[in-house]
Amino acid sequence: MERRGSTQPSTPSSSSHRHSRSLGTLNGLNGLNLNGGGIGLDRQQTGGGLAGGGGMGSVPMSPAASRGKSALSPSMLSAPMSPAGSLGFGREGEWSDIQARTFCRWLNTKLEAADLEPMTDLVKDFSNGVKLIQEVMSDQSLGKYNKKPMMRVQKAENAAKALQFIRDSGVKLTNIGPEDIVDGNLKLILGMIWTLILRFTIAGITEEGLSAKDGLLLWCQRKTQPYREVDVQNFKSSFADGLALCALIHRHRPELLDYDKLDKSDRRGNTELALRVAEKELGIPPLLEVKDFCDVQVPDERSVMTYVAEFFHRFSQEDKMETGARRVQKFVDLISSILTWQTDFERRLALLLSAVSSTQRSWAAAQPQPDYKSAISSLSEFAEYKKTSKRQWGREKQELGALYSNIQTKLRTYGLNSWEPAQGMRLGDLEREWAGFLVDEGKRSRAINARIREIKEELRKQFAQKADDFMGKLRQIELGIGSLSGALAASRPLQIDRPLGSADFVQDQKTTLLKLAQIPAILRKTLQADILAVHDRCQEAKIEENDYTVLTYDDLEYELESAERGIRAKIAFVENQMISAQHTNLTPAKLEEFEATFKHFDKDDTNTLMVWEMHSALASLGIVYADEELQAIYADLEREYGAVTYEAWLALLVDITKDDSSSSEQLREAFRSMAGDKPYVTELDFQQAHLPRETIRFLCDNMPKTEDPIGLDYHTFLETTLGRD
Repeated sequence: MERRGSTQPSTPSSSSHRHSRSLGTLNGLNGLNLNGGGIGLDRQQTGGGLAGGGGMGSVPMSPAASRGKSALSPSMLSAPMSPAGSLGFGREGEWSDIQARTFCRWLNTKLEAADLEPMTDLVKDFSNGVKLIQEVMSDQSLGKYNKKPMMRVQKAENAAKALQFIRDSGVKLTNIGPEDIVDGNLKLILGMIWTLILRFTIAGITEEGLSAKDGLLLWCQRKTQPYREVDVQNFKSSFADGLALCALIHRHRPELLDYDKLDKSDRRGNTELALRVAEKELGIPPLLEVKDFCDVQVPDERSVMTYVAEFFHRFSQEDKMETGARRVQKFVDLISSILTWQTDFERRLALLLSAVSSTQRSWAAAQPQPDYKSAISSLSEFAEYKKTSKRQWGREKQELGALYSNIQTKLRTYGLNSWEPAQGMRLGDLEREWAGFLVDEGKRSRAINARIREIKEELRKQFAQKADDFMGKLRQIELGIGSLSGALAASRPLQIDRPLGSADFVQDQKTTLLKLAQIPAILRKTLQADILAVHDRCQEAKIEENDYTVLTYDDLEYELESAERGIRAKIAFVENQMISAQHTNLTPAKLEEFEATFKHFDKDDTNTLMVWEMHSALASLGIVYADEELQAIYADLEREYGAVTYEAWLALLVDITKDDSSSSEQLREAFRSMAGDKPYVTELDFQQAHLPRETIRFLCDNMPKTEDPIGLDYHTFLETTLGRD
C-alpha cells in the first residue's frame, strides 16, 4: 500500500541533463565509488552556487522550512534516533537541522570537485527522485526514468530506481523506501546520507588496529595528548569548546595559530578561530558553524565526526617528503619576504626623503605674493598640502618605522643574521630630516600669514586715503554753497564754462551753483571706478574693520547723494527766489507759504509738480477743482512753461488768489469737497486732502463737534467765522 503524506511540489528538470558530469568523476571521494564511478550528481539544481571555501558559503535552507506539513508515515517510526536519544521534537528538530546543513555541505564539497552546482535543500532536491537519480547513478547506468514527473507514482519510481542502485553498489540501506524520499522524510534521508558518509569517508580510517569511528577517536586522542586542556573522549562534548579543533590544527601547523595565547574559556572565540583557520589556511570546508558547537546542549555526534574526518584526511596526506618540501619552501619564502621588505624599506625611505627635500626647496624659492587673491591661493595650497601630502608622508614615516621593527623581529624570531640599512637610509637619518622639515614648514606658514596681514593693511590704508580725498572734495561743495553771496543771477548771460573767480566775470549765486553742480558727476566716476575697486578688494580680503577711517563705501555713496540733493535743492531755491522776486504783488508770507507748499509736494525733488501732486498742493491751500478742470489747467501750464515748475505754480496761484482772501462760497466748496456726501468733515478727510499737520491740528481744536456720528461741523464753523454772504 502506498504511504500517504503531504508531497512537495516537484521542480521539473531540464531535459538536457549533462550526465557526464555525475559523481562518477569524483575519484577523490576516498573510496566513494558506486558502480565503479561514485555517486552521480547532475549539475541541474534549483539553488544558486555557494560561495566560500569548498563551495559552502551559503547555508542550506532549514529542513523545517522546506518540508511543509509532512505527515508521519510508518517508515518514520524506524528512522534513526537523535544521537542523544529520543528527547522530543525540540531536540530532534535541532540535531536534524544541524545534520541537514552538515550533510548538504559535505555533498557540495564533492559537487565542487566535479564543477557541479551545489545543493541547497535535501528534501526539495530529492523530492521528485530526478535529482537523486542524477546524483547517485553514473551516465552509463541512468537508463530510462521520468525526467519530468508530475504524479506521485512517477516520483516514487525515480526514487526507487536510485535507492536500488545504491543497494546494488554494496551499501546497506534500512528502513527507507521511495515514498520516504517523495514525502520528504528528513530523518530517513539523513540516515541514508550518513550511511554513505560512514562507508566512504570514515570506514577507511585506521589507527593502531582500530578503524572507522574508534580509529578516528584514537587519532584525535593521540594528536591532542600534549594539550593539557583537551581531553577527547567522544565526538560530542569533547569538541564543544573549540580547543580540540585548535589543538589538531596547532599540532600539525603551529604557525597558523598560537595555542598558548588562546583564552581557554572563550568557547565561541576558539571555535570560530578553528573553523576560520581550517577553511582559509587548510582548505577544510566549513561543514559546521560556531552555533552548531556552542549554541546547543550537546553537539551532534554525526556532524562532528563528518567534520573531524576532514581534518584526518587533510593531515594524513602530508608525508615526510611533503613536510620537508614545505619547510624548505617556508624558509625560502621567509628569506624572500625579508629581502623584499628590506629593499622596500630603503626604496620607500629614499622616496620620502626626496619628496620632503623637494618641498623644502620650493618653499625657500617662493616669492611674496603681490595681491590678496594670490596670497590666499598660497594659503589654500598650503592647507591642501597639510591635508594630503603631509598626512601621507606622516603615515609613510610611521609605516617605515613599523616595517623596520617587523624586519628586526622576524630576523630574531628565526635566528637570522642582523641587518641595517645603508648609510643615509636609516630611521635616524629620516628623523633628522623630518625635524628640519617641520621647522621649514612653520616658517612657510608664518610667511604666508604675514603676507596676508600686510596685504590687508595696505588695502585698509588705500581705502582710507581715497575716502579722505573723496570727502575733502565733497566738503569743497559744502563750503562753496555755504559761502554764496551777492546777486542771485548775473545781469548778463551765464558763462558757466568760465572758472570761478574769473577777473572779467561777475560771480553770482546761480553761476557758482552751476559750477559746483559739475563736481558730483566727476566724483561719482571716481567713486564707481577707483574707490569701488579698492572696496571690492577689501571685501574679497574679508576686511570688516579699518582703524584708518570710519568711512565705508556706503557712507561715501550716501554723502555724494546728499551733496547732489543739496546742490539741486539750492539751485531750485535760487531759481525760485528769482521767480518770487518778480511777484511784488504777493506778500512775503504768501510767497513763503506758496514756496513751502510747492517743496512739500515736490516728492522727487525735480522742482516740478505732477498732476496729482498739484492737486494735493492746491487742496492743502483750500483750492479744489473738478478732475476735468484740473487736467485742463495742468495741460495749459505744461504748454506755457513746459512743466509745472515753481514759476508756473506761482503764476497759477497769483491768478487764482488775485488777493489774499477767498470768498465764503469758495471756502464752503472746499469743505464740501473734502467732506464728500457727509454733512460734516473728519480728521481723516483733512489727511486725505493732504493739509499740513498744523492746519489739521488747528481745525480739529477750533471746529465744533457733531454728536452722532462724531465729526466736525464745518457749516457752523464757517457761519461763525465768516458770517453769511
